[in-house]
Amino acid sequence: MQRGVFTRRALLLGGTQFAVFAALVGRLYDVQVLEHRHYRKRAQANAIAQRPRAAQRGLIIDRAGALLAGNHQQWRALFLMTDVQDPQTVIKRFARLVPLSVLERARVARILAGPVRYVPLLLKHDLDWHAMARLEVHRPQLPGVIIDRGFSRFYPLGRQAAHLVGYVVRPRPAQVQRHPVLALPGARVGGAGIEQAYDRVLQGEPGVIESEVDELGSVVRVIDNDAGRAGATVQLTLDADLQKASVASMRGRPGAAVLLDIASGGVLAMASAPSFDPAWFERGVPDAVWSRWMHDPERPLINRATQGLYAPGSSFKPTVALAALRCGAITETTRFYCPGHLKIGNRMFYCWLRSGHGWLDAAGALQQSCDVFYYHVAMRIGIDRMASMGRQLGLTGAVPIDFPDVAAGFLPDHAWARARRISWTRGDTAVQGIGQGYTVFTPLNLATMIARVGSGRMIEPHLVRAIGGKPVRRPDPGPLDLSDRHLAVVRQGLDEVVNTPLGTSWEGRLVMPGGLRMAGKTGTAQVINENAAMEAANYNDAKLPWKYRPNALFVGYAPLDQPRFAVAVVIEHGTLLGPVKVARDMLHAALLQNLAVG
Repeated sequence: MQRGVFTRRALLLGGTQFAVFAALVGRLYDVQVLEHRHYRKRAQANAIAQRPRAAQRGLIIDRAGALLAGNHQQWRALFLMTDVQDPQTVIKRFARLVPLSVLERARVARILAGPVRYVPLLLKHDLDWHAMARLEVHRPQLPGVIIDRGFSRFYPLGRQAAHLVGYVVRPRPAQVQRHPVLALPGARVGGAGIEQAYDRVLQGEPGVIESEVDELGSVVRVIDNDAGRAGATVQLTLDADLQKASVASMRGRPGAAVLLDIASGGVLAMASAPSFDPAWFERGVPDAVWSRWMHDPERPLINRATQGLYAPGSSFKPTVALAALRCGAITETTRFYCPGHLKIGNRMFYCWLRSGHGWLDAAGALQQSCDVFYYHVAMRIGIDRMASMGRQLGLTGAVPIDFPDVAAGFLPDHAWARARRISWTRGDTAVQGIGQGYTVFTPLNLATMIARVGSGRMIEPHLVRAIGGKPVRRPDPGPLDLSDRHLAVVRQGLDEVVNTPLGTSWEGRLVMPGGLRMAGKTGTAQVINENAAMEAANYNDAKLPWKYRPNALFVGYAPLDQPRFAVAVVIEHGTLLGPVKVARDMLHAALLQNLAVG
C-alpha cells in the first residue's frame, strides 16, 4: 500500500518537474529563436542611440543654374534632454565653455521649462574649431551633449532678390504639432516668396543617425549616418543677371519692376525696393531690426511687385481704347477736340496739358496721353465695358501665378457700386477712364496686361521652370478675343508714345544696333485727392512734399515687330521719365542677352 502511494507521489513530482522544465525550454526557445530580433534590438538600445535629423533643404536656382538659395554646412552643439537627470546643470557647464547669447539663453530656458522633448535641443550653432575642442575635452562632464553637422540657408543675391526668393523661418508651434519632424534642430519652413510657395518640395525627407553611446549618453562612435533625402531643386524662370540689372536701374527708389518673357510667360526679373537682408530670418530677427522694419514708412518687407496696389494713371489708357474699339464706341478715325478741359455736370475736368491738344484720334491720344479724349471715350463705353476689358487683359483679380500673397487688381463696375450704395456718376466713369479713382493694380497686373496687348495672346506669368530636374509643363496661351485691327491701332499709339518727338516717352526711348525699339505707355497717378480749387489753380505737384507727389508708371514691350519682352515699372512719387528709363535699361539688357544667345 505504501509503495503504491510513493509511486503515485513520485510520478506527480516528476510530472511537475517535467512540465516546469518544458515550459522553461519553450520560453528559452521563444526568446532566443522566435523573438530573437526583438530582444536583440532592445539590447542594442542600451548601447546604441538613434535620433532623427533634418534633411538638407532643396536648392533654388535661376533659369541658367545660378544659385539663388543654398545651404552652408556648419557644426552645432545639440543636447539630448532625456539622457540626463539634471539638464539645468549640464546647460550651465556648457555655457561656461561656450558662451550663449541672451537670445540663445532665453530660447533654451523656454524649451527646458516646457514638456520633455524627445528630439535634440539646439544649444549653439556655427561652432568654430576652438569651441568644438573645448567641448570634446570636457565631454565626460557634459552628458547628453553632442556635436553634429547641420546646414544654414544663404542667399547669394541677398537684398537683390529677397522678395522673390523669400526666406526661411523656424516652424510655428502649430506647424510642429501637425508635422513633428519640424521640431528637429535646424528644421526650417518657408516664410515668404518661393521658399514659402514650394516649401513642401524643398523640405525633403528626414534621416537617422545611429550612434554608440556610453553610460553617460555621450557618443562613442557613429555607426550609421542616414542623411535622408534632400529637398528637390526648384529652378525658376528668373534670370539672375537681369534681376541684378533691374535692381541697379531702380537705384533704391521705392517701387517695383517686372520683366516678362512673352514667348513663355516666365518672369525674368521681379524687383521691389526698398528691400531687406533675408539672412536675418534664418537665425531669428533681433527685436531692434524688426522694430526698425515695422516703423519704416517705406515698408521694406512688402513685395511691391505683387502686393503693391497702385492707381495706373494713363498706363490704363490702352485698355480703355481697346474696350471702346471692340464695342464700336469709336473707330481708328474717331476724333475728339481737346481744349485742355471738359465740363461734366457742374465740375470741370482738366487735361494734363492745360493749353489743350486740339483734334486727336485714338493713336494720337495715346501718343500724347490726352486726358480729355479719354474722358469722352470712357463716358461713351461706361464703366462695365472697361471692367470687362480689364478682366480679359489680366488687370482685375490676382494674377494666377505660382507665388504666394498676390494682391488682387481692382476695377469697379456698376454692380460693385450698387452693393456699396455708391451713386455712380458720369464724372466717376470719366475719372476711371484715365486710371484714377477706385482703380488700382499691381505691377504684375500691369505687366500681364501689356504682354497680352503686345502679343495678342493670353499670357499667363509664372516663376517656376522645373522641379527636381523635371520641367513644369504649361499649356500654350490662346489668342485674345480681340480684333487684330483694333490691336494694331493701340500698338501704333504705343509706338508713337516712345518713338516720336510728340510722344511722352521720347526722351527715354530705346536706341540699339539693328534698329530695335520699344513701345509703351507712361502714367502718372495722384496719391492725394485733388479738390476743384487745386485743379483750377493748375498747381505744381513737383513742389509738394515728396510723399504727396504722384506715382510714375510705365508699361512697355520690345522689339516692336515681334515683341519678346514686356515690362511694367512703378516708381513711387517719381518723375515722368523715371520708370521709362528703368524699363528701357531692363529691355536693353534682355535684348542684348537674347541677341548673344540667339
